[in-house]
Amino acid sequence: MTKKLYKSRTDVKLDGVCAGLAKYIGVDPTVVRLAWVVFSLIGGSGLIAYIVCAVLMPREPKETEQDDYESREN
Repeated sequence: MTKKLYKSRTDVKLDGVCAGLAKYIGVDPTVVRLAWVVFSLIGGSGLIAYIVCAVLMPREPKETEQDDYESREN
């Protein structure tokens, strides 16, 4: 199974970017959010990066019936 970077559909504060990134790298979303705030306060680079990610990152796909069926089988 390949890991893909998506914006979260469930853990959304602004647009789901931090939660999606946290899920991808395997850390708590609060850590990513705090890091993003720190980068935003240091020169504003975090704000620009967040806007770019919000525009470019795809939204996490909805689970299909097939995926739901397979997860219940395991």
